[in-house]
Amino acid sequence: MKEIMTLIRRHQVPATKKAFEDAGFPALTIQSVEGRGKQGGIGGWAAEIDPELNYMLSKEMADDTKFNWIPKRMLTIVVQDDQVEEVVDVIIKANQTGHMGDGKIFVLPLKEVIRVRTGEIGSEAVI
Repeated sequence: MKEIMTLIRRHQVPATKKAFEDAGFPALTIQSVEGRGKQGGIGGWAAEIDPELNYMLSKEMADDTKFNWIPKRMLTIVVQDDQVEEVVDVIIKANQTGHMGDGKIFVLPLKEVIRVRTGEIGSEAVI
């Protein structure tokens, strides 16, 4: 089993949720997070809405030491090993614009999963 975590733009959550549901993956966890990538948070929340602002603002702020946190959403989903490629494709198709800030995907191995209600272990706890 794998845990897939993805960081995406806030306004992409509805499209991503729909893409997951359409692909047969309705169960996921969403968290509000803040962070920055190698661009250093250039542009702030406005550049999240209009990614073209990142380029313009990076020229204006080249000598500025401003450190911005960009609000994002972190979605987490647990899947079987053979479903990882499909889930990654769903995330990319729903979020790829070609601009900085499209997000990141992390795929992590899971040692164990236990369903609290029934005590089921492993893949049975995920289904």
